[in-house]
Amino acid sequence: MKSITINGSQRESVGKKATKALRNAGQVPCVLYGGDKPVHFSANELAFSKLVYTPNAHTVVIALDNGETLNAVLQDIQFHPVTDRILHIDFYQLFDDKEIALNIPVQLVGNSRGVKNGGVLRRTNRKLRIKALPANLPDFIEIDISPLKIGDKVAVGDLPSGDYTFLHNDNTVVCRVSTSRVAVVDDEDDDEELAEGAEAAETPAAEAAQE
Repeated sequence: MKSITINGSQRESVGKKATKALRNAGQVPCVLYGGDKPVHFSANELAFSKLVYTPNAHTVVIALDNGETLNAVLQDIQFHPVTDRILHIDFYQLFDDKEIALNIPVQLVGNSRGVKNGGVLRRTNRKLRIKALPANLPDFIEIDISPLKIGDKVAVGDLPSGDYTFLHNDNTVVCRVSTSRVAVVDDEDDDEELAEGAEAAETPAAEAAQE
């Protein structure tokens, strides 16, 4: 998974007055959890643009002014209710030998047969939550929708898990192709149904001939 580096300064004062002063200076107060003790630091608000305002998932390298670097993931973020400015961010520290749960974006590839015939592609889950070691976290989960016909769907149980575990029920739907007013019958589907019907009709006839 791609990583973003955030240059931060450790905070000694964590009271409301100190926090307000940081925000007035364009800094975002942050806390890193998961280690031996919480690490309080701040960083320039602009440093979080590629981390917060994106549909992609990233890990974070927090480079502190004392020379220490810590690997983490974004855990929680608070925005101002009116201005949408970032008020506070919580991070969770990563360790190579400990699994982490993270929401990973779903990337659809291919052109669905059902959509070509007028069906509508509906995305139920644009992100899926997985659990994995940091080294096994994928940038995205890719799903090939090319074979999907009208009425077909892709559920979590249909996806290969690889080096990570899905934290969803197997029947959780990720996407489906629904019918619409302009949908047309798939000629290939008709051919398949006719072939199956012919095979079914030939079987009793063949059995009768053998008797």
